[in-house]
Amino acid sequence: MLEAKTNLSKLVDAVESGNENEVIIARNGKPAAKLVAISTETEPRQPLGFMDGKFPPMSLEDLNASNEEIERAFYGDDD
Repeated sequence: MLEAKTNLSKLVDAVESGNENEVIIARNGKPAAKLVAISTETEPRQPLGFMDGKFPPMSLEDLNASNEEIERAFYGDDD
Protein backbone atom coordinates (compact mmCIF):
# COMPACT_ATOMS: atom_id res chain seq x y z
CA MET A 1 0.00 0.00 0.00
CA LEU A 2 2.83 2.38 0.83
CA GLU A 3 4.47 1.70 -2.53
CA ALA A 4 1.17 2.45 -4.29
CA LYS A 5 0.81 5.74 -2.41
CA THR A 6 4.37 6.72 -3.27
CA ASN A 7 4.01 5.82 -6.96
CA LEU A 8 0.35 6.63 -7.55
CA SER A 9 1.02 9.12 -10.37
CA LYS A 10 3.28 6.62 -12.15
CA LEU A 11 0.72 3.84 -11.72
CA VAL A 12 -2.08 6.02 -13.11
CA ASP A 13 0.12 7.04 -16.05
CA ALA A 14 0.92 3.39 -16.81
CA VAL A 15 -2.75 2.40 -16.83
CA GLU A 16 -3.87 5.52 -18.67
CA SER A 17 -1.25 5.10 -21.41
CA GLY A 18 -2.09 1.44 -21.91
CA ASN A 19 1.32 0.17 -20.76
CA GLU A 20 -0.57 -1.74 -18.06
CA ASN A 21 -4.15 -3.00 -18.37
CA GLU A 22 -4.64 -2.97 -14.62
CA VAL A 23 -2.67 -2.56 -11.40
CA ILE A 24 -3.59 -4.63 -8.37
CA ILE A 25 -2.92 -2.89 -5.06
CA ALA A 26 -2.39 -5.19 -2.09
CA ARG A 27 -2.65 -4.65 1.65
CA ASN A 28 -0.65 -7.04 3.81
CA GLY A 29 -0.01 -9.24 0.77
CA LYS A 30 -3.70 -9.61 -0.11
CA PRO A 31 -5.28 -7.90 -3.16
CA ALA A 32 -7.36 -4.95 -1.99
CA ALA A 33 -8.02 -2.79 -5.05
CA LYS A 34 -7.70 -2.72 -8.82
CA LEU A 35 -6.62 0.35 -10.76
CA VAL A 36 -7.94 0.42 -14.34
CA ALA A 37 -8.29 3.11 -16.98
CA ILE A 38 -11.69 4.62 -17.60
CA SER A 39 -12.68 4.22 -21.22
CA THR A 40 -13.58 7.53 -22.80
CA GLU A 41 -14.43 5.97 -26.14
CA THR A 42 -18.11 5.67 -26.87
CA GLU A 43 -19.67 3.23 -29.25
CA PRO A 44 -20.54 4.83 -32.55
CA ARG A 45 -24.21 5.69 -32.80
CA GLN A 46 -26.30 4.12 -35.48
CA PRO A 47 -27.54 6.73 -37.93
CA LEU A 48 -31.27 7.10 -38.42
CA GLY A 49 -32.47 4.85 -41.19
CA PHE A 50 -29.75 2.23 -40.70
CA MET A 51 -32.38 -0.50 -41.14
CA ASP A 52 -33.68 1.05 -44.36
CA GLY A 53 -34.46 -1.64 -46.91
CA LYS A 54 -34.23 -4.50 -44.38
CA PHE A 55 -38.00 -4.92 -44.11
CA PRO A 56 -40.77 -4.72 -46.70
CA PRO A 57 -42.60 -1.40 -46.76
CA MET A 58 -45.74 -1.28 -44.63
CA SER A 59 -48.58 1.19 -44.82
CA LEU A 60 -50.44 2.44 -41.78
CA GLU A 61 -53.43 0.34 -42.83
CA ASP A 62 -51.25 -2.79 -42.93
CA LEU A 63 -49.89 -1.99 -39.49
CA ASN A 64 -53.32 -1.36 -38.00
CA ALA A 65 -54.70 -4.54 -39.58
CA SER A 66 -52.57 -6.60 -37.22
CA ASN A 67 -54.00 -4.92 -34.09
CA GLU A 68 -56.72 -7.55 -33.65
CA GLU A 69 -54.23 -10.40 -34.12
CA ILE A 70 -51.91 -8.90 -31.50
CA GLU A 71 -54.82 -8.32 -29.12
CA ARG A 72 -55.87 -11.99 -29.45
CA ALA A 73 -52.29 -13.09 -28.75
CA PHE A 74 -52.30 -11.16 -25.46
CA TYR A 75 -55.90 -11.54 -24.31
CA GLY A 76 -57.15 -14.62 -26.15
CA ASP A 77 -60.43 -15.01 -28.02
CA ASP A 78 -63.58 -13.80 -26.34
CA ASP A 79 -65.68 -15.92 -28.69
